[in-house]
Amino acid sequence: MALWITDECINCDVCEPLCPNEAISMGAEIYEIDAARCTECVGHFDEPQCASLCPVSCIPVNPSHVETQAQLLEKYRRLHPAGATSHGGGADAAASREAASSAPVSSAQAAG
Repeated sequence: MALWITDECINCDVCEPLCPNEAISMGAEIYEIDAARCTECVGHFDEPQCASLCPVSCIPVNPSHVETQAQLLEKYRRLHPAGATSHGGGADAAASREAASSAPVSSAQAAG
């Protein structure tokens, strides 16, 4: 599912720089989300950054663009074939962080 920005948008400029897929741009009056580029941050973050930080909560799921998690991940892979992003994310990076977080911590690491 792609997200969309409703006419309740106040053009605060919070969402656009947060989008790792560059799916958000200024439209004629308010910001708009390109459904072809929106992955709801799948492959980058655990939740859509634009929606989670929007001060007026005007970024719901777009019912006209319903996609499964698998479809969103495939879109992410198509948009980012190397699997890495400028945001330090990516599916491979997320898997590495998960593995690192489950690794045992030495006493030196715990103290540091």
